[in-house]
Amino acid sequence: MSIAIAPPRHAPPAVLLRMPAAPLVVHVGLVGPGKVGSALLAQLRLAAPRLLRDCRLDLRLRAVSDSRHMWLDCDDEALNGRTHGAQTWRPAELDEFAAYVAGDGGVPAVLADCSASDRVADRYAGWLAAGIHVVTPNKRAVSGPLDRWLRIGAAAGASGARLHYEGTVGAGLPVVHTLRDLLDTGDELTGVEGMLSGTLAWLFNRYDGTLPFSALVRQAHALGYTEPDPRDDLSGVDVARKLVILAREAGIALSLEDVAIRGLVPAELNACDREAFMENLEALDAPMAALLAEARHAGGVLRHVARLDGRRASVGVEVVEPDHAFAHARLTDNVVRFATRRYCDNALVVQGPGAGPEVTAAAVFADLLRVAGAMGVKRCAC
Repeated sequence: MSIAIAPPRHAPPAVLLRMPAAPLVVHVGLVGPGKVGSALLAQLRLAAPRLLRDCRLDLRLRAVSDSRHMWLDCDDEALNGRTHGAQTWRPAELDEFAAYVAGDGGVPAVLADCSASDRVADRYAGWLAAGIHVVTPNKRAVSGPLDRWLRIGAAAGASGARLHYEGTVGAGLPVVHTLRDLLDTGDELTGVEGMLSGTLAWLFNRYDGTLPFSALVRQAHALGYTEPDPRDDLSGVDVARKLVILAREAGIALSLEDVAIRGLVPAELNACDREAFMENLEALDAPMAALLAEARHAGGVLRHVARLDGRRASVGVEVVEPDHAFAHARLTDNVVRFATRRYCDNALVVQGPGAGPEVTAAAVFADLLRVAGAMGVKRCAC
């Protein structure tokens, strides 16, 4: 029996609203200036003049923080590409960082968390309670401990501050908001079936026995498709987090430990360090060759699939039929099939590139604009 939980408040889709006489100033703080965070800063820098001219939206970057340092006096310097002068980094303190971004409270503030940190996710409830909006691709916040998620939702509901996390599932694909729109218009989710890892999609799209599976993992690692430690992809835990996020979006109190995960990493390679794992990747080859032979015998193909049916959730490699939507995915495509009361005979499918810092950053940027849209900024025609 599922337990219904109320997700944090979401902004309505961006629509043409009033055109403010003066630009709306929004303070922005960035946590995690890594690949996604840096891509977000580049996108903000390019879009800032157009947003100010066409939408009367003045985004002002106030602060940047990584895991050890923060820069509190950047104002719009980095956003506009100007020099940083004598400004310096300081030891990171997240509450001080958030307070600086918020200022005196007279200007709306949005924190973009592009980290993958539980320590940052622990601050969400406090930030939202203080009226600071949060946009993020950080899966740990939304798929982490259920009691923390409930506190986050309660804080957002009490203050009216907005939390958006489209980038947590499918990178830049409109997965979370598609589901949200279905639910908000009275539809009911009955099941989810998805290929939710761009890395694993690439691996299984390429794996036909011509090369050992270990060789493809090394290629994917060299191309930057995998995490620094490929076990983070191969374990299936990252995919399970995405499934938990979709379940919670539908009001199902699912936790990571409720998901049956069939990982690809042999037990003997789970405990060693990354270097030892990479040196012994060939241990993956025999089990994967057996799975490939099974798929060919059944007349199908191998895909890494996540499933949600009520509270039953699973993640792992499956044999799918040649005419299945997953069999025709390309490159790093993510594919999500929503079965609902309305879409019962033919599931609603969202498909497209599901990996990469540029598309993930674009999802965070779009969430930031949704926050601004809820404040009355009109959608830009471009």
